[in-house]
Amino acid sequence: MEKTTVKDKKSSIIWLAIVALLAVSLLLFCQFYFGDTINSKTTYFDGTHINGIDVSGLTKNEAENIISTQMLADKENINITLKSGDNEWGITGDDLEVVANFSPTLSSVMEYGRDGNIFAKKAAASKIKENGLYVDVPVEDVYGGIDDKLQSIIETIENKPQQQLISFNPSANNMFSLNNDGSYKLVDKHLLKTQISQAIAGKIEPIIEVPTQTIYPENDLQDFVNNISLRGKYVTDFSKSTADRKSNIALALSKFNGMIIEPNQIVSFNDTTGARTAENGYKTAKIIVGGKYVSGMGGGVCQASTTLYNALLLSDVEILQVYHHTLPASYVPLSFDAMVSEGYADLVFKNNLDTPIFIKAYTTNSDVVVEIYGQPLDEGLQISTRAELVKIIPHGGDDIIADKTGEYEDKVLYKGEYYRLKYPIEGYESKGYIQYYYDGQLTDEKQIRNDRYMPQNGIIVEGTYSLEDGMSLPSSSVKYIPPQKVTQDTISSAKARWNLQ
Repeated sequence: MEKTTVKDKKSSIIWLAIVALLAVSLLLFCQFYFGDTINSKTTYFDGTHINGIDVSGLTKNEAENIISTQMLADKENINITLKSGDNEWGITGDDLEVVANFSPTLSSVMEYGRDGNIFAKKAAASKIKENGLYVDVPVEDVYGGIDDKLQSIIETIENKPQQQLISFNPSANNMFSLNNDGSYKLVDKHLLKTQISQAIAGKIEPIIEVPTQTIYPENDLQDFVNNISLRGKYVTDFSKSTADRKSNIALALSKFNGMIIEPNQIVSFNDTTGARTAENGYKTAKIIVGGKYVSGMGGGVCQASTTLYNALLLSDVEILQVYHHTLPASYVPLSFDAMVSEGYADLVFKNNLDTPIFIKAYTTNSDVVVEIYGQPLDEGLQISTRAELVKIIPHGGDDIIADKTGEYEDKVLYKGEYYRLKYPIEGYESKGYIQYYYDGQLTDEKQIRNDRYMPQNGIIVEGTYSLEDGMSLPSSSVKYIPPQKVTQDTISSAKARWNLQ
């Protein structure tokens, strides 16, 4: 049996002491590290303040309860004045309601300074304790209704560039002028909300000058005004129209005369001209209903819409909605009419440019005129339209109807007596194109329409009474027209009549 020496005993004691020391150190470290970690992840660092409330050592739920209670109490005392120039607005607790939507902010504050190792966390905790951490919850996350309240105030203060920047007087020699340099105010909404939060927390006075910034246009607005040009013009003839029809056309055009249309703005003809009623100044004139000309309120307005439509096409303005008549309109080529009727047919267009367009619309003794102004067309560009006759749709000739109601007794009484009520009208299928010329050369052509104008039979009225013995009728001047046969001569005649290809 070996003997244990004194040296061996001393060595064992030393090793036992080292192991014991390591164990104690590890225990202290674990207690220090894990205890601190668990505590630091569930409570706020000392010196943490949210909306002016000290939440040191509190859990998130505890902090949320305290802040909510305080916000309810503070709401009754809110009395903030916003000022801008000579205007003042008040915001009181009665305008708001506590919504307490600040849980995300509380969570982010809880995580502040907790990245890195234990030493980094200790350093962050010490810094917060020494200097304090002050966080404000966005006011809209505390009080509901603040955005609605501010929006009406902001709309009053801001003067974003609108139509008033450019004056347009279509009857003046110099139609366009600039009202100001194009600059405008914008409210710094984020800063304003921050200041309101600070005022509620008592950090600043409750009288706030609304922060704004002046925005200047990237391009010289005066240059744009100086370069406004005629983009497109269209003229139709109404010299043979009645006085009432002319009046309706002039009234409809007057609603567009002087109109400024901003980029991306959509315009409806029917909405702009209003209901065609006597109260609105419209009169009775001929309109097309079901393939027939009848008297109707606002007759002639379609010539106004058609003239406007063609001027827009020649100006390269986007058409969103257009309709054709059941019968061709005599004042415009096939496929280039624009029927309007309240409730089911409208002319709708959109300013597809990045600058405003301007409409001048008027009548003379013989003409209906629409001019579209705006930024010049590309250099060398000319726009035109072309109508194409696809085919003639033949009419069915005359229909002979008996005057059973006696409506036409002043014209016909006896069988064999005839009165022409309406001539037959041939129908058409046609196409419309828009053409783009650069320096006189056709570079592009787009089909924009394909329409069918249906044929109409003629109508001859015949009397209903039988001739008495010994009576005879003079020969009738009314000649029966049979169903139409389409020939090359018919096609040539139609093309010449409508100036078609």
